[in-house]
Amino acid sequence: MTASRPYALLWRGALAASIAGLLGCAAWAPHPPIDKVAVAAAPSFDTAQVRRGANLAALGDCAGCHTVRGGASFAGGVALHTPFGTVHGTNITPDPETGIGAWSREAFHRALRQGVSRDGHLLYPAFPYDHFTHLADEDIAALYAYLMTREPVRATAPANRLAFPFNVRPLIAAWNLLYLQEGPLPPADRGTYLVEALAHCSACHTPRNRLGAERRDAYLDGGDAEGWHATALNAKSPSPVPWDADALTDYLRSGLVPGHAMTAGPMQGAVHSLAQARPDDVRAIAAYIAAQMGTPDPDRRAREAVARQKSAQAPPAAGTDDAALALGRTVYQGSCAGCHEAGRGLSSNTALQLPLAVALYLPDARNLVHIIREGIEPVEGESGRWMPAFGGNLSDDELTALVTWLRREMAGAPAWNDVARVVKDSEGAP
Repeated sequence: MTASRPYALLWRGALAASIAGLLGCAAWAPHPPIDKVAVAAAPSFDTAQVRRGANLAALGDCAGCHTVRGGASFAGGVALHTPFGTVHGTNITPDPETGIGAWSREAFHRALRQGVSRDGHLLYPAFPYDHFTHLADEDIAALYAYLMTREPVRATAPANRLAFPFNVRPLIAAWNLLYLQEGPLPPADRGTYLVEALAHCSACHTPRNRLGAERRDAYLDGGDAEGWHATALNAKSPSPVPWDADALTDYLRSGLVPGHAMTAGPMQGAVHSLAQARPDDVRAIAAYIAAQMGTPDPDRRAREAVARQKSAQAPPAAGTDDAALALGRTVYQGSCAGCHEAGRGLSSNTALQLPLAVALYLPDARNLVHIIREGIEPVEGESGRWMPAFGGNLSDDELTALVTWLRREMAGAPAWNDVARVVKDSEGAP
């Protein structure tokens, strides 16, 4: 159940040197299996409780990790690619053999509170139980009611593929001892509760320490998600146009607002889910994030003014002795200007003026390379704005030159390091 599918939730190689001691830690906390329950032909739950669970599942983007593209809802199989291997989202439909149909509410509660499966094995923290543990008991019960009333689907997720020692599940007990702060949050406003316990925004948007846990001293400073950079959601936000609660609310429900780039990458799934949640809850999340960003200071307003001025002007004419930059401008004129320069006038084909695109202001080129190479498509089965993929039309040299030129001329920012390597690494990326 994760919107952004966080991938840095496993510890790094430092644990390998301490494997014997950590296995000892694991032995301190055995978890017995919880008996299966009889599967009712038609589970009976209060209708209001099921509706509440549906809203919570949307806010937590459960479908993001548990519904494969084109597959049955919540039937699992989604591949979560991590630096340590691949973890697959499991089947959470009420199928008794391959899903959670034989799970009692007690077993479901333990999974969210402690990260322990019904049969007693420890769940990998790619399932963000370190956030879900903070849910109120009644919300866990509502999620259970919702999932147990879905259509049962017989489907077994592919086996996880993790290198040693990351495939040794008992080691997770040591991680839990260090980083799992079990139990509901103390009373807080709705936005704080939703972000910290359910939407788990920081799982992607906060950097990780060497053991793969969120660095609370860098809360919402920006992180990583499936090969993408997840932008900072605090005063360090790189967005050339500052966000406010109104714009964030619209963005989280639609993925597209004036002055900002449309959603791409892992965030697309989160927006698709949030569009199905209660608007007031999405608004509460947006208000919380806006508060973390704070009121724009003079420096941020000055950066916005520069970006808006650049967006109103034609890009600089050719006139550089740098062959790569000259190539970048040529590629821009042939592949990008037709849509992105149309934004300066009336056109049905307008796209965001690129000086306003946050991907040009990030710490590295990954997101921009992904977007150009792969394009942006609406979620399957839905209409929406899109951008074509250029990966099949541009050589690596052309893509590298374009990215380098956009960073310099559209953002006016210092050159990124190793753009050619980022482009190369993006080939065939999942």
